[in-house]
This record gives sequence, structure tokens and C-alpha cells, in this order.
Amino acid sequence: MTLQPCPCGATHRRRPLAYADCCGRYVEHFDTEPAPSAEALMRSRYTAFVREDAGYLLVTWHATQRPTALPFEPGVRWLGLQVRAYLPLSETHAEVEFVARQRDGSGRAHRLHERSRFVREGGRWYYVDGDLL
Repeated sequence: MTLQPCPCGATHRRRPLAYADCCGRYVEHFDTEPAPSAEALMRSRYTAFVREDAGYLLVTWHATQRPTALPFEPGVRWLGLQVRAYLPLSETHAEVEFVARQRDGSGRAHRLHERSRFVREGGRWYYVDGDLL
């Protein structure tokens, strides 16, 4: 197991969590260990974007909204994630507001500020869609 800090930036007692102890368990073991909350799924999806893991991103996208392919922009470097709000609306619906920062291949910085919607089906959380803020 790797001791690299998880790209999502999660901490425990102010110490960065290792990838293997954080999002890695969901990204690497999707079939056996689903993310336990919409926030955990959102963090693991950010991590999958950092790692350019299209397979994980696609299987965690709700089937009604899932694209057929997910190309990655060359040269994008993800710089950090801030979860601003986690709103469990019911046992099967939740929203997560976050800001993800990145730098594109030309060096320009960008912020993605989104309120994402998630649904839980069959014991698994899925990303449905989101509104840019």
C-alpha cells in the first residue's frame, strides 16, 4: 500500500490521509468497497480525475447521465479540492458543494465550483449532475 497523501486532501487529526486509506479503497476496489456517502464518492471522483481514471468515473456516474466516453485534457494539473457543504437530503439523495482548482496545459488557473447531486441505488452512491456556481 502506498503512503502517498490522497489527492482529495482529506485529513484525520490534521494529518493527510494516505491514498490507500482514503479514496484508494473505493477507486481501486469499486466492486467490493463502495463509497459510504455522497461526499466520499465525490472525493473519490476528484481523485479519479487527478489520476485520469475514466473507468471509475464512468461507473460512478448515474446511468441516466453517464457519457459514453470521458476524454481528459492534456496537461491539466489538479491543484486541490475544498468541500464547502455536504447536504444529506434523505437516505437516497444528497448534494455536495465543492471547489476544485486546476491549471490547464497553458498554465492558466481555473476553479470549478459546483453543487453536485447524488443518488443511492442498490447500496451505491452515484453522481447524477450538478450546477455550476
